[in-house]
Amino acid sequence: MITRAAVVPHPPLLVPELVVGAAAETEPVRAATLAAAGKLPGPWVAVAVDDSGPSTYSPPLSGTFLGYGVDVPVSLGGDLPPDARIPLPVLVTAWLREHCGVEVSRVELVPPDLPASDCVSFGQQLAAEVNSGSESEDVGLLFLGDGSTRHGPRSPGSDDERSGPFDSLVHTLLANADVYGLLGLDVGLARELGAQGRAAWQVLAGVPGPWRGLGAEFFAPFGVGYHVAVWERP
Repeated sequence: MITRAAVVPHPPLLVPELVVGAAAETEPVRAATLAAAGKLPGPWVAVAVDDSGPSTYSPPLSGTFLGYGVDVPVSLGGDLPPDARIPLPVLVTAWLREHCGVEVSRVELVPPDLPASDCVSFGQQLAAEVNSGSESEDVGLLFLGDGSTRHGPRSPGSDDERSGPFDSLVHTLLANADVYGLLGLDVGLARELGAQGRAAWQVLAGVPGPWRGLGAEFFAPFGVGYHVAVWERP
């Protein structure tokens, strides 16, 4: 059964070898992400946002961060040769899996533009599958997605003054496990701000509760918002 869920980002900067010159600046995000993922029981079922979705990845599967500058091999399990075509969220899930020492049953990728109603339906379907299938022991849900990419002059996109209030609201909703608030996020605004994590957060909101928040953190190095939170069923 599902007992806990964690929300984490999936930027390449989580991997120290990829940001040697900025390892210290990115360490708070890395530490918080590993701590949140480490609170999940295994096996994990992960849900992430990527343009290649909808798609499913499951072990045996191996990949590499070579496309992001350094050949750092990672695996969801098994001994297959690294596949250079693995999407970034799957690579980050594999990296977290190796550091947390757990198994991953599968990674589900959803598209960034998935409507809120479809996010809810997918969350409900995911919960039904996990709770009725072979994964009916304690299972942790891992949700990967980033906040706005438009925080200040260092951001990948142009600065947008709406990014601060948007991610501040998301932080509050995640901290309070506010399902209805997450479902009320403006899909159009999230798209304009580059907050692709919106779809993952709304899939989480579709997973039946009740839920309570165990803490949330927010970071914005280099102008991109990263949310970290842990929920549990009381």
